[in-house]
Amino acid sequence: MRTTLRTTGVAVRAMLVLTALLGVGYMLLITAIGQVALPFQANGSLVRSADGTVVGSTLIGQSFQDADGQALPRYFQSRPSAADYDSAASTGSNLGPENADLIASIKDRQAAFDALNGAGSIPADAVTASGSGLDPDISVANAERQVARVAAARGIPVSDVSALVAAHTFPRDLGYLGDPRVNVLELNRALDAR
Repeated sequence: MRTTLRTTGVAVRAMLVLTALLGVGYMLLITAIGQVALPFQANGSLVRSADGTVVGSTLIGQSFQDADGQALPRYFQSRPSAADYDSAASTGSNLGPENADLIASIKDRQAAFDALNGAGSIPADAVTASGSGLDPDISVANAERQVARVAAARGIPVSDVSALVAAHTFPRDLGYLGDPRVNVLELNRALDAR
């Protein structure tokens, strides 16, 4: 009996010490390292306007539409979102490639893309949502298809908009992973700053 009480006391003390060290101390240490070494990333990669107002994150896609859900022609449009750009509802659609609902939504997105940008080839990322539903980037091909519309809506030369797309194109990660991509929020902010 005495051995059992002693063993239980040691176990409870060890649990309390380890909880304090690993549950609280470790968390505080990692938070401090993050705040010192990588504060931008540790705080959500938030993008702020000149007055300090948060306008988005470089990691989360957002909508560039009016209150009625219509695309704003003066802005590059993000990749479609299965989560309606709500980070709390981050999810893909989980619909298979032969699902009638998925096929119908892609056809609707194709029609909307053509209506907004004129008829032509449509990049896959312009009509399909990403796995998270919150991808902040679009393909270079998608951005290039939107250049003429954005230039016309803003009344600026196509070459200027193309130059901004090129300036905001990120290369493949590590030089070989993935495809070159364009962050839509950063590109639209550059257009607004012009």
